[in-house]
Amino acid sequence: MTTPDLSEVGARLEKAVEHLATLRPEDDRLQLYEDAAIAILDSEHTDYPEGQLESYLMHFLQQLQLHNPPEALDTTPGLSYL
Repeated sequence: MTTPDLSEVGARLEKAVEHLATLRPEDDRLQLYEDAAIAILDSEHTDYPEGQLESYLMHFLQQLQLHNPPEALDTTPGLSYL
C-alpha cells in the first residue's frame, strides 16, 4: 500500500476550513482548523505510518498559530483576544 502525500492533507484541510466557515461563520478560524484537523485525523490515520499524520497536523496548526495571531484568525465581529 502506498502512503498518500502529506502535502495533499494540507490542501484538504484548507478546503475543509473554507467549507466549515460557510456553515459556522460565528466560529473563529482557529477552531475551524482544529475541527477539520481532527476530522481528517479520525478518518485518515490508518493511511499513514503511526504518528505521521498526527505530527503533520499538529505542526500545521502550530505554524498557523505562530504566523497568525489569534485576532487575525477570529472572524467573529466584535470579538477580540486579550
